[in-house]
Amino acid sequence: MKLLLPIIFAVLTGLFWGTYGPAVGLAREALPGDKSPFKPYLMIGLAYLVWGVVGGAIAMKATGATFTYTSGQATWGFIAGSLGAFGALALTIAMFSGGMSMPQVIMPIVFGTAVSVSAIVATLTVKDVSVNPMLYVGIAGMAVCIVIVAYFTPHPKRHGPGPAVKAAPASIPATPTVTAHN
Repeated sequence: MKLLLPIIFAVLTGLFWGTYGPAVGLAREALPGDKSPFKPYLMIGLAYLVWGVVGGAIAMKATGATFTYTSGQATWGFIAGSLGAFGALALTIAMFSGGMSMPQVIMPIVFGTAVSVSAIVATLTVKDVSVNPMLYVGIAGMAVCIVIVAYFTPHPKRHGPGPAVKAAPASIPATPTVTAHN
């Protein structure tokens, strides 16, 4: 079970983050008349505060961790939280600058890019490790997979005006309509 626990939580993370984009869209749609993308973003920040601070404190207490931080822990923890918040802001802007009509395209780009960037950062920060060239093949494959997933995911029908009706050519006179009067 101990070996499965990280995998279970990784899958849960994917499930939570995979439903994040659609939930942001639903939050915006729940704002009648006022479609500001930053109202949901403010609630996202509040949720991070509640779950991050309160949940983190409870988990630290439950596991017996101390509330003492080194400067490196505090600095990198804050940087990591800021990167997460900037990611949420960037996703919010992506969704509401036209991506809301295509979240099935935005989300694979977000997650495929995240996997690749994480691998690249690891190659730059892990010391004394040689990088297998297959990593770069995998990153290129991820780019291809992003396109395939985004392209073949079912997309909702657009709710806009229908196709334009072709007008009759000017050379053909319109047929007059005759109405009978009783």
